Amino acid sequence: MPLVRVLFAAALLGSAGSGVTADEAYLAQITHWRQQRLQALTAADGWLTLVGFEWLRPGPQTVGHAPGNAIVLPVGPAHLGTITLTADGRVRLDLAADAGVTVDGATVHTAVLRDDRDARPSRVRFGTASMYLLDRSGRKALRIKDSMATTRTAFRGLDSFPVDPSWRIEARFEGFDPVHHVELATEAGTIERDVVPGRIVFERDGQRYTLLPILETPGDTRLFVVFADRTSGHETYGAARFLYVDAAREGRVVLDFNRAYNPPCAFTAFATCPLPPPENRLPLRITAGELTYRGGH
Repeated sequence: MPLVRVLFAAALLGSAGSGVTADEAYLAQITHWRQQRLQALTAADGWLTLVGFEWLRPGPQTVGHAPGNAIVLPVGPAHLGTITLTADGRVRLDLAADAGVTVDGATVHTAVLRDDRDARPSRVRFGTASMYLLDRSGRKALRIKDSMATTRTAFRGLDSFPVDPSWRIEARFEGFDPVHHVELATEAGTIERDVVPGRIVFERDGQRYTLLPILETPGDTRLFVVFADRTSGHETYGAARFLYVDAAREGRVVLDFNRAYNPPCAFTAFATCPLPPPENRLPLRITAGELTYRGGH
């Protein structure tokens, strides 16, 4: 019996006393997931707060809101300080005395910044804004956020296809030994090399399709899928949509396309989103998950 039907049957048995049907239980699950997705997106530190992205050059560069700085911030003190990318790849921030800036909650004069490869990257805060250091294939950049960004304060909400249980699909996972690697281009023009632990094989309307999931970080158990389909650029965001898949059990996974969502690049021009590999550009219409953001840039 397909896993979808097994899940529905279990939900039906578990909710028989309350009079809730399996379809209603599944709808409630997806509704709850979408509410959590919305809360994370609109949080004071969420993706909607992105207001800037600046690559660092080797050597010292002045940083601040004033036009004369080498790196002009969209918000913050006129002269925040000087940031230096050293020959060994370290990034040091020397702060102006009157900048009113903290690093990881402390008032300091200078700090060596941890980038986002660290579990706790250094956070530089000033007023309603903050910035932190990124590493993208060895290149360093500053990402700037502001909780009062218009992308957040004027957010127009999320739209999705109606929930359709038929788009929750049991699929086969075929592991690679050894694992493969794939190079993904990003919307920022960089290339990321990611681990591909195997392929996901599923069927829809009698046709067979495959997807290459990646592991976002070492030790991940969840699979991350970047895909496009024939709705891309029409009903859905043109570049790609994202989908997380729980780790395989006995060679099986569940693709729940009702949980497919837009990448941060659908909402802001300051994100660095991966694009799907050729294998993940599917020749079918996946009419499930998030639609194009109606307030998109």
